[in-house]
Amino acid sequence: MLSRRLDIPLNRDGSVRFLPWIIALMVYLAGLALAGTLVLHDALQRWDQSLAGTLTVQVPPPESETTDPLPAVLELLRGTPGVTSAEALSRAATAKLIEPWLGTTLTPDELALPRLIDLRINEAAPPDLAALKTRLAGTAPGAVLDDHHVWLDRLAALVLSIEATALAVVLLIGGAAVLTVVFTTRAGLAVHHAVIEVLHLIGARDGYIAGQFQRQALELGLRGGLAGLLLTVLTLIGIGRASAATALFGERVRLLPALQLAPWHWLLLLALPFIAALIAMLTARLTVMRALKRMP
Repeated sequence: MLSRRLDIPLNRDGSVRFLPWIIALMVYLAGLALAGTLVLHDALQRWDQSLAGTLTVQVPPPESETTDPLPAVLELLRGTPGVTSAEALSRAATAKLIEPWLGTTLTPDELALPRLIDLRINEAAPPDLAALKTRLAGTAPGAVLDDHHVWLDRLAALVLSIEATALAVVLLIGGAAVLTVVFTTRAGLAVHHAVIEVLHLIGARDGYIAGQFQRQALELGLRGGLAGLLLTVLTLIGIGRASAATALFGERVRLLPALQLAPWHWLLLLALPFIAALIAMLTARLTVMRALKRMP
């Protein structure tokens, strides 16, 4: 289709000179928005799966060894219907949790940190959390039952708002691409009006003339889309390397989030140039067909 001869000298038209660059920029912005949305969505799913059926209980540090409420709290939790297991984290495990931020200079005992209990519940028949909090307060005043889904739901709402914003950005980019193609196509129709009239006189149909414009739009869309995809891939690789360079304490802490794209994510990104070229081709055809119907 792209190799067929064009009877209308569209390649000499200066109005389409910047169209590939505009499409490249739009594919680049759409690719970054799509990649960011996919990464956030997958990260939220991983957090949700890893925290499913898991709660944390914080027991305040004892004032003395004889008043340690931890054994009583463990007995209470293990005897609660719906609780599958309750295990207290060791001092060494707690020290590992604070090591990325405080190092190894201070110990949990010196900081008087609360003891942590890893609580696993039966998701099919969970315990009554409100009643459990009341019983915990009676057994160990100051004990806190941390339901991870409280902050996870807030995080999900944030991610949903970001996804909606990214979708709106992609739609605006698509709309801008359509308007750009419409403008350049109409400019081409005005420039080559005399040639189009001659083609009409010798029997050329509207579909044939529209095919001239749509082939050019397809070619320019592919050229600009592939350039935008290349810029997107290079940017994502740069962000991934920057994230790896900011890793502290091995891989436990990153100043920038890790950029992990699944194979099907890359397939979606690879489809962007072809989607942009298809939109440009269809827009050019519809614009030309509407304009030709109004011609005498």
